[in-house]
Amino acid sequence: MKTLTTPTPTECLDVLERVLQTARDISYRGYSKHDALNAPWLEALAGDSRLRRLIAIQTVMRSPLHVRPLIGVRRAVNPKGHSLFARALLARFRVTGAERDADEARMLLGELLDHPSGGFPGLSWGYPYPWQDGGFFAPRNFPNRVVTSFVGQALLDAYETLHDAHYLEAARNVATFLLDAPKTLFTDDAHRCVSYVPRDDITWIVMDVSALAGAFTAKLASLVGDASLMHEAGRLVRYVVSKQTDEGAWFYAEPPSASRITHDNYHTGFILDAIAQYGDSSGSNEFDGAYAKGIRFYEERLFEPDGAPRFMSDQQYPYDIHGAAQGIITFSLHRRMPMAAKVLRWTLANMWDPRSGWFYYQKRRGMRTKIRELRWCQAWMSLALATYVEASGR
Repeated sequence: MKTLTTPTPTECLDVLERVLQTARDISYRGYSKHDALNAPWLEALAGDSRLRRLIAIQTVMRSPLHVRPLIGVRRAVNPKGHSLFARALLARFRVTGAERDADEARMLLGELLDHPSGGFPGLSWGYPYPWQDGGFFAPRNFPNRVVTSFVGQALLDAYETLHDAHYLEAARNVATFLLDAPKTLFTDDAHRCVSYVPRDDITWIVMDVSALAGAFTAKLASLVGDASLMHEAGRLVRYVVSKQTDEGAWFYAEPPSASRITHDNYHTGFILDAIAQYGDSSGSNEFDGAYAKGIRFYEERLFEPDGAPRFMSDQQYPYDIHGAAQGIITFSLHRRMPMAAKVLRWTLANMWDPRSGWFYYQKRRGMRTKIRELRWCQAWMSLALATYVEASGR
């Protein structure tokens, strides 16, 4: 492939098929960014200590070497990964009409619906590993709103593509979890902010959570004609928009001092996609100004002139495959195809290994990190490639 020129849709589909095959080869069971405690001995060593959990997870996550197989981290099915792969397959089905893609998407969604997290009303999913973050601890498979929102989007995508009401009913149950599970962190007549994980002791606000929940709820509301759902979606998205900075950015957390992450790449893309989806679903132009300011900041401050994805607006390295994939997705969804093509060209030239069929995890100064993370690398790029191809044909 000539990566200095814009790849054709056929070339993108060829790469997509190779990416999907890497997932099939390991039965869609892989490694994830924060999965260090899926090594039984590390989980036992960390015990109930917040500090030891953080050290274990951060050490493995930051290693430039692929140490997970060496230390006994177990591969697992990541529900977010399944949802991303399913959406990539559904997009390719819409482009090519190949029934095998629809069947494979049904298989992945069936596995998700057969194995929800449970413990709360509605349907929900979490990560397949114990996860200690700066603001909370979540046991293995404990549900959260981010993963559940992504699964919900895949269900709505399947309903619209395959016309199967089973997926719409499941999506209604997803909304029950997103809107009714603990905890609401801020509320007034016009705004609402919900927590990442459903626990009453949570106080940490992560900005993209309410945006993701609001975008999903808005799309569901438009499909079922539910004005009350749309009202709730607007409150969630409006809270996030209210926290936009004067230059068009969002901090990862509220207050900003609650996290070392400032204006990072892919979370900004999440929020922009959510705002746009709310506008499309509701027919409202309330947030058009915020979106225009945000997409300008995203393009100008979070990508290099050659399309490389900056890690944060004030931090160039590492270039991360998730940021590259999100850029392709966001610019493709919103008809900024020259920018989407630029990011895609850079990604194929710098992050794609055609010998193995894997995308690299990160590019640091002078080196690429060749860690094989199924959800972070392959699932995100599968959706990016499929989204770009579908948008190119519109």
